[in-house]
Amino acid sequence: MTDIAHSNLHRSAWGDWWEGTRRTDIWWTLAWFDIVLRYRRSMLGPLWLTLSMGAMVGGMGPLYSALFGTELSKFFPHLALGIIFWTFFNSIVMDSCNAFINSGNYLKQGYFPISLFVWRAMARNMIQFAHHIVLYIPVAIWAGISLKMHALLFIPAFLLFIINAHMLGLVLGLICTRYRDVAQIVTSVMQMLMFLTPVFWLPESLPGRGKYILWNPLAQMLDLLRAPLMGNVSDIHNWIGILIWTAINLAAASWLFSKYRRRVVYWL
Repeated sequence: MTDIAHSNLHRSAWGDWWEGTRRTDIWWTLAWFDIVLRYRRSMLGPLWLTLSMGAMVGGMGPLYSALFGTELSKFFPHLALGIIFWTFFNSIVMDSCNAFINSGNYLKQGYFPISLFVWRAMARNMIQFAHHIVLYIPVAIWAGISLKMHALLFIPAFLLFIINAHMLGLVLGLICTRYRDVAQIVTSVMQMLMFLTPVFWLPESLPGRGKYILWNPLAQMLDLLRAPLMGNVSDIHNWIGILIWTAINLAAASWLFSKYRRRVVYWL
């Protein structure tokens, strides 16, 4: 046991990240237990995730379609994917802020790489996302959406999202562990970004000078993920924008992780 603790204490930043990433058996099991414990003694269990999201989408679809004067068959799939993906984005960001704080009992033992607990938070949210995204199937069938070959663009878009989410998770986990008030700031920023991102509204409804809002990285990521599932192709500037943000996230996360990861246990 001493050898394991010693090797973890002196592991390089790359070694820590790789060890945490490859141990899917640990972080996936912990994530699944988080879901099980959350719905312990519940008759429907995680099915509540699907039912609550279905009620939200079903209630907001006709209302917002009437408010915006948009045909329901066009607006409903847009809204459904917007709410599903935004819930996914927001949950990962919020959980990342507390990824290390909520795993303090494990980290204080000195045996676990800290990157493992960012993957744990992401895996937990991917399980929840899997319960939500199935709701889009009946919506797409009702709206008559036909998927074509470019629907496969969802795969690289989702991979880019996972990379960015993990890097952002490392950054937020480190910063929020050191400065606990930052989590409240992030919450407020995410609430603001929700209205600056085309979750509920259509991008084409923006006036000419308002188009700059769509350079919001979450708006670009949302379009990359949503467009293929609606039978469309995202604009090339969204791919370029996300690739730039990916490079920035990788640089920031690599620097912060290599410099401050060993201090996490002292900040808990």
